[in-house]
Amino acid sequence: MEHTVIDRRTARIANASFSTYLVPVSADVPEIETLFVDRPAPVSQAMGAKGFGETPITGVLAAIGNAVYHATGRRIRALPITRDKLL
Repeated sequence: MEHTVIDRRTARIANASFSTYLVPVSADVPEIETLFVDRPAPVSQAMGAKGFGETPITGVLAAIGNAVYHATGRRIRALPITRDKLL
């Protein structure tokens, strides 16, 4: 939902304030479907559960870190990203 608009005449950012910043809400998230596999995975863990939950979410932290960098100009390389690291 982030988009930087640059004025080509002045090379300045045209939407540099939070007044037009779109914040995603629950309604913006597509429907999430949960699937269960009826066969255990004996090599995965003690419970035999199969999981794929963490793999799709690994890019989220990188996207948030890039958004913070583009908004503030500071690259934070240690999580969590807090105000004191930005100052």
